Parts: sequence; structure tokens; C-alpha cells
Amino acid sequence: MTRIIAVSLPKGGVGKTTTAVNLAASFAVAEKRTLLIDMDSFGNSGLSLGFTQGVIRAGLYEVFNFITNLTNAIHNTELRYLDFVPANVHSIQSEERYMRIAENRSILKNCLRGVVQDYDYVILDCPPFLRGLSTNALTAADSVLIPIKSGHFSLDAVDKLFQYLDWVKGVANKSIEVEGILLTMHEPRTRVTEITERELASKYHKFVFNTVIPKNSALCEASFYGKPAILFKVNSRGAAAYLSLAREIMAREQQRTASAFEPTIIQQFGQQAFK
Repeated sequence: MTRIIAVSLPKGGVGKTTTAVNLAASFAVAEKRTLLIDMDSFGNSGLSLGFTQGVIRAGLYEVFNFITNLTNAIHNTELRYLDFVPANVHSIQSEERYMRIAENRSILKNCLRGVVQDYDYVILDCPPFLRGLSTNALTAADSVLIPIKSGHFSLDAVDKLFQYLDWVKGVANKSIEVEGILLTMHEPRTRVTEITERELASKYHKFVFNTVIPKNSALCEASFYGKPAILFKVNSRGAAAYLSLAREIMAREQQRTASAFEPTIIQQFGQQAFK
């Protein structure tokens, strides 16, 4: 069953695109059919995978404008199990139109219906704000993954996102869950990190991933070469961390599936079968 994960936080510089690209690549390495969709008009996910303007056939901009369907905007990547949909926004005028259309919070959800069954995971790389494009992602998603860089402003952004999720649940997507809070660009044994971890443990302990993403130059360098870290430097700490994150998410998914499956079996065969 497909799981749609929005990578979102209303703050820039916390590692949303790095997380979306490298998590999607890690799922693909695990032979999970994965679709990465770049929701952000800046198109950084595309650049991180080597998609420049000249090689893009169509993107989410054309899909939202009903010029083409989502299937025609899907591009293959260097990884067999990873496909990609770029934003493909290249002018101020097209960005304004893209943002206006995205005020219809259900447009992405409707577009996904024709392709979602072809994938195990769909990863949505969201912009650093909540209205419009991010609301579309949260409306379509099963869960939201929250990357956070240590710091006061990031903690405030997490609070804001949790408040916004309450609104989304009330009006657009009552079943959306928090996939987890991910510490990125992690620098242990610093005062800022200690304060951030203490605050997260106090307010959001059950959501924090065991995996943390270290501050690692390979993650930054890889984007210059248009590759996820696992293709740029497979033995780097950054690539290993995102593989660990993918394993943690897949393990949680197996637990959820088992929990949902057991009551059905018990109802079908009766309690005696399990004694």
C-alpha cells in the first residue's frame, strides 16, 4: 500500500530538500518504488537530481494548469526505483499562477489518483511556508516528516506546524499523521543542540526519530553534482544516516501494518486460533 509523506516545516534552511531527495533515494536503494515530487517553485529537488531546465519535459506547473497529466510529468532518474516530478517554474509570472492555482488545496490529491498505486512511497518536498502548496501536500499526504535544525526559530516553526496540522485535520485531511521529527545538520555536544533536544523531548518525545542526520559535507557537495549522497559518496556519514532513516520508517510501517492486520484475523478466525 502506498504511503505519501510530505516533508514540511515553515522555515527555510532546515534540510527539507536534502531530506526529501536522500530519503527518496534511500527507499529506491531498498527497491521500494518511490516517486519524489518537487512542490517548491525554486526547484531545488530537481537540481539535486541533475534535472536542469533543458532536460525537463513537463512538471507540476503544467499538471496544475491542465496542460498535461501527472504521468507525462514523471521523469526517470539514475536509480531504477526512483521517479521524479519537477516543479518546472521558471518565471515570476508562472510562479504567481502556480501559487494561485495551489490555493485549491485538493488539486494535488486529485492529480495523484492516477499514479499513486504504482509506488510504495511518494515523497513531497514542500516549500518553507504553509499556505497553498504545502497545504496541498498535507491534504494529499498520509503523514508529515518534520526536519529540524537545532535552534529557537526551528522550534517555533514546529509549534506552528502542529497547530496548522490541527486545522488541516479539521477541514481537509482528518487521517494525516506525524511521521516523525528529524534532527538534521546535527552537531552533538553543543549548547544549542542540547536545548533543542531537551525542548523536543519535553513536548514531542513520541514523534522524534531515533535516527539523526549529522552535519556532513557530502550532503552539500552531492547537490553540486546533481546526485543524492548515496550515488555521490556511498560511504559518507550523511548517506548512511538517510539509509538508517529509511529503515526506521519502513520498520514503523511494518508495525502499523501488523497492528491493523491482527484484529481482522482475530475477527475472521476467532480468539481460539491464537491461544
